Amino acid sequence: MSLATPPLSLYVHLPWCVRKCPYCDFNSHQQRGALPFAAYVDALIADLDQDLPLAWGRVVNSVFFGGGTPSLFPPEAIDAFLQQASARLRFAPGLEITLETNPGTAEHGRFEGYRAAGVNRLSFGIQSFDDGCLQRLGRIHDSREAVAAVKLAQDAGFDNFNLDLMYALPGQTLEMAVHDVERALALEPTHLSHYQLTLEPNTVFAARPPQGLPDEDASWDIQEACQARIAEAGFEHYEVSAYAKPGRQCAHNLNYWRFGDYLGIGAGAHGKLTLGAEQSVLRRWKVKHPTDYLVQAGHPGAIGGDERLSAERLPFDYMLNALRLHEGFALDAFEARTGLARAAIAPQLDAAVDRGWLTIDPSGHVAPTELGRRFNNDVVGLFLAD
Repeated sequence: MSLATPPLSLYVHLPWCVRKCPYCDFNSHQQRGALPFAAYVDALIADLDQDLPLAWGRVVNSVFFGGGTPSLFPPEAIDAFLQQASARLRFAPGLEITLETNPGTAEHGRFEGYRAAGVNRLSFGIQSFDDGCLQRLGRIHDSREAVAAVKLAQDAGFDNFNLDLMYALPGQTLEMAVHDVERALALEPTHLSHYQLTLEPNTVFAARPPQGLPDEDASWDIQEACQARIAEAGFEHYEVSAYAKPGRQCAHNLNYWRFGDYLGIGAGAHGKLTLGAEQSVLRRWKVKHPTDYLVQAGHPGAIGGDERLSAERLPFDYMLNALRLHEGFALDAFEARTGLARAAIAPQLDAAVDRGWLTIDPSGHVAPTELGRRFNNDVVGLFLAD
């Protein structure tokens, strides 16, 4: 089988935050003093230039500024980066450009500036509208600031935005969680991310778990009640923790989950590229610490590592993404994006079907069942190489 070239996205990591949250395991670093905005944009462009040979002539279909807290960067820095990046890469007309924002960093005028720079989608890290929950999560904003930030963005002309909500929070009841969803829906987002708080390794919460976490049964009850309310509001549950109004799914994240390609630039950023000439899939990541990155960007020292995925590893990587989607995947797509024949995963698919986790229709379309979605980790685990 030969590898087909999938769509390409661009991920840009901006690694600083005002304060590191105790549950966060992302590559984020607390702001100490003035941030080197101009120097970091220069480093991003040098990094991009180094990776360009991996994507010559390809069209970029989405851009995502993640963090950290990208909204710490002024619109001028975002504009400078996009202008230089679009001079190097072919940006698709009207492509989705998302910027993550923290309500605690929202300022009047900034959203107009981001919009003028080309950003057309925002993702707000709300997490909760309950001030007690926000304090226990270590967030720097309160519910009033969260609502105000969204309204500022709407006043600036943003009509496509995501709200991040977490559930199963310390001290949270089912009623509190549903109330969070109601508060979010009242702001008329086009997209909701709704996911359970997990105690990730190497975080403050993992070392010192907070008191009052709902147990597994209570968390499941919260999830079901919130899902029902979100569906009632007209949102499609299209991925494990993602809900969208019709036609408003996140194009950037869909590309990840469909095993598309993406350039990853910035401190700690990860990328995945299909190399047609070599008929291989490359994963590349950059050095994590911003100080090291600023010194090394554009040089080999900025590359934290390269890994060409083996035929044994590819099925697991593909399923880790594709089985997050309620739509599932076509076996033709699996073959095109991995270069493997469907026979390579036939035993695992048969086992998953036998357990009631997956269905396969006559056209070769594979989709997770409700049971399969609930036990997603077990389904994906079937595809781990021995």
